[in-house]
Amino acid sequence: MHGVINVLKPPGMTSHDVVQFVRRLAGQRRVGHTGTLDPGAAGVLPVCVGKATKIIQFMNHNKEYRAEVTFGTATSTQDSFGEVTETHDCSFLTLGDICHALQYFIGEIEQIPPMTSAVKYKGKKLYELARAGIEVQRKTRRINIFGIRVIHSSDIGTPNPKVIMDISCSAGTYIRTLCSDLGKKLGCSAHMSFLLRTGAGPFTISSALTLEELQEMKEQGNLSEAFMPPEQALSNLSRVEVEGMTANKICNGNSISLPVAGAAHLQENRWVCIQGPRGLLAIGKTVDVNQGENNIRIQPVKVLV
Repeated sequence: MHGVINVLKPPGMTSHDVVQFVRRLAGQRRVGHTGTLDPGAAGVLPVCVGKATKIIQFMNHNKEYRAEVTFGTATSTQDSFGEVTETHDCSFLTLGDICHALQYFIGEIEQIPPMTSAVKYKGKKLYELARAGIEVQRKTRRINIFGIRVIHSSDIGTPNPKVIMDISCSAGTYIRTLCSDLGKKLGCSAHMSFLLRTGAGPFTISSALTLEELQEMKEQGNLSEAFMPPEQALSNLSRVEVEGMTANKICNGNSISLPVAGAAHLQENRWVCIQGPRGLLAIGKTVDVNQGENNIRIQPVKVLV
């Protein structure tokens, strides 16, 4: 079995726990997820199986979330599972204040990864250091918030108002840090009190499968229906079709030069899917594009067959 499963991760499990579950279910050793989701959070967690593990770095890793922010309380982990470190009376906040402050975070911004993240520092993950009571200086990261929309508010005018918002962002964005920074921007404390990942690249929560559904499919002998072919998971990349001797060259790791209809829109140093009659053969890189002659040279970098 090879492909990508759109798993609906339940709260209380780590992303690694889900990988282990799929590994046992599919009977495959090569299994990996496409981006860590907090243990306390639920939502979309694409899991690649078999040869599909080779495509993880080339996939669209943009994410979509639904998150709740609770104002008036800061915690050691920036979410509801940490110890309270600071409190404020936020009854002065209006919904207009919150929506106005959110505009500050849209676009390319810098974030400091939280100590509860899986970012590595001198070979150790930050959350491992945090568990040992160690806090270190972290470098800021450039991220991109494509959009934020407040969809619900409650307790406005009380010491602890709340808002629920939908967020579209780049890979590497920490929503808990966004919530904490929003509170600081408004001159008060805040933490993330709920998180649901609603999308990851081409995968949406509406088509995600629970662990129970996957187990049932396994028992009924139709687990293969849960797998999305690797080429469908790479909808963010351009495609070229090859066959015959040209396909054999790709499978052997050799570069090819061929005329491609519509190649004028391609640029050099771009990833492309190279497909044969039976599906995805490799991920390649365009190393030379001759737009005048409509020729393209492609070097395979990950062969899947």
